[in-house]
Amino acid sequence: MFVVIFWALFLLTLGSAGIVALSKNIIHSTIALLGTFLGIAGMYIQLSADFLAAVQILVYVGGTLTLILFAVMLTSKIENIQTSNTWRGRSAAFVVILFVLLILGRVANSTAWPAVARDVTPSTAKLGHAFLSEFMLPFEIASVVLLGAMIGAVVLARRAVKGEIDKE
Repeated sequence: MFVVIFWALFLLTLGSAGIVALSKNIIHSTIALLGTFLGIAGMYIQLSADFLAAVQILVYVGGTLTLILFAVMLTSKIENIQTSNTWRGRSAAFVVILFVLLILGRVANSTAWPAVARDVTPSTAKLGHAFLSEFMLPFEIASVVLLGAMIGAVVLARRAVKGEIDKE
């Protein structure tokens, strides 16, 4: 069953990515991008990387894809639109893609993949332990840098708002 689900997710991801690349309608490309992102999230789930799957769905489907859809919807009535997805150069692109896929297939077939037992511990638990043990110092430094950036953004936004109030 695991192999069947993997191949279904593989076909969903690859088919959706093909539609994204080859569709002339940008709305169809954007909707197909949803299938690509969901297929990748499903593969993360099969790899027991539930945290990465959740991040994939929240960030890419929830944020990036929504932003792309809004941008497409807001710019759909622009005058003098030129087609950006023409057939020019596609034959060269197909040759490059075929070459890259052949190299990836050869590498995948010649690699001695280790047999890993399925771990029942959620990946978020491993991530939490890593953040609180070997990666504690970089994690704390990153949190201080992010806190400083957030305080700086608030100060700059407050100055901009205060400047607008002073002008009135």
